Amino acid sequence: MPDKSAQEKTEPATPRRKQEAREEGKVARSQETSSLAILLFGAIAMYFFLPGSFQRLGDLARHLYTNAPSMQLTSENFANFFLSTMGNFALIVAPIVGTVGIIAFAIGFLQVGPLLSAKAIQPKVDKLNIIKGLGNLFSARSLFQLFRDVFKLSIIGIVGYLAIKVEFEKVIPLADAGVVSIISFIGQAAFRVVIKLCLVMIIIAALDFAYQRYDYAKSLRMSKQEVKEEMKRYEGSPEVKGRIRRVQRELATARMMQDVPRADVVVTNPTEIAVALKYNSETMEAPTVLAKGQRLMAQRIKEIAGEHDVPIVENKPLARALFEAVEVGMTIPANLYKAVAEVLAYVYRLKGKA
Repeated sequence: MPDKSAQEKTEPATPRRKQEAREEGKVARSQETSSLAILLFGAIAMYFFLPGSFQRLGDLARHLYTNAPSMQLTSENFANFFLSTMGNFALIVAPIVGTVGIIAFAIGFLQVGPLLSAKAIQPKVDKLNIIKGLGNLFSARSLFQLFRDVFKLSIIGIVGYLAIKVEFEKVIPLADAGVVSIISFIGQAAFRVVIKLCLVMIIIAALDFAYQRYDYAKSLRMSKQEVKEEMKRYEGSPEVKGRIRRVQRELATARMMQDVPRADVVVTNPTEIAVALKYNSETMEAPTVLAKGQRLMAQRIKEIAGEHDVPIVENKPLARALFEAVEVGMTIPANLYKAVAEVLAYVYRLKGKA
């Protein structure tokens, strides 16, 4: 039987899994946040632009009624008249509609960033499966969403009812008011009701935003087996990667051993560590480590050095410091200049060099 723990989706989604989900159009998006932004900024836009829009709409209506008797509409000029009237009306409502449109786009962009997925709109055959659709309809997830939406609408309905009830108490003094005052009161009352609803929806949107993020991350969780299969698919199996690393180490060791004959000196521990050094005052700023190794590799470095008459000097502290501080191909640090210079001077004296 397969390991149950390996099949449980307990692992967070990998970056590649998240990218694949994004390409399919699966992102964490809070509809309540979008609704809140549209409602709030739409109300603000109406508060500022609606009085002017009503005035321009009245001017348009007066113009039409004033010139109606003298208009001679025919089948030829009716299209121009209709387009001209609709164009004027579009200009009147453009500030409000434009603001709402920009806010809707902006809030979507802020939530998911730039996203253009052709896979999200491709038809899927499994969506035509009636049995599966009924199963999803009566699933625990659907029932939770139903309860959440009913609870949310109930809260909004109660707050809206109480807000409208407060405004109704101010209606009686308007019995003797003019039309302009009544329209102004209705606009201001509607704005106050919307603001109260927005205050409630801020809490709902914040909770929904956090839940959508959590639910999205949960839906992308992977089992340990899926993580392993993804690593094999995109990065290669661990066995192959281990074999590649082993071959790389062998090649690096072979190249390192080929450089030992060019060394000026090999500093040893004497049995545990061996470090081969090279220094050319014309081409190098400081002595360079050509090879280093421990135990069997150290023995091999010393054997090659002996075969090519490379001096071997025993200096336990220096050998340990060079082995721990310097990688192959790197120059020695400044704090080891003096100790290495003494060794090189000793070697040069043996070889009769200056």
